[in-house]
Amino acid sequence: MVKQSKSKTKKNNSKGKQSDFQFVFRKENYRWLLIGAAVVVLGFALMTGNTDELFVDNKFTFNSHIKVTLAPILVLVGFAIQGYAIMKRPKSVEKDELS
Repeated sequence: MVKQSKSKTKKNNSKGKQSDFQFVFRKENYRWLLIGAAVVVLGFALMTGNTDELFVDNKFTFNSHIKVTLAPILVLVGFAIQGYAIMKRPKSVEKDELS
């Protein structure tokens, strides 16, 4: 059987009955999701650019350590941060389940 948890957030609907409504993510979860998305975008931005070394005279060539190692690591770290944001439970839920 599935236990039903009691929600602390109760709102009156249009018929006057109380309904349990609670968002899955909290503000902190969304903050971690945005940080992870920003890291992923930064990683992909570092991977972009011209890869033709004959006509490019800058540090961001194809053999650059930034494009080959740092950018993919940033993308993976960003995805890990987003995974953490999805799996993170609010402290109030953890306390409710322990008691």
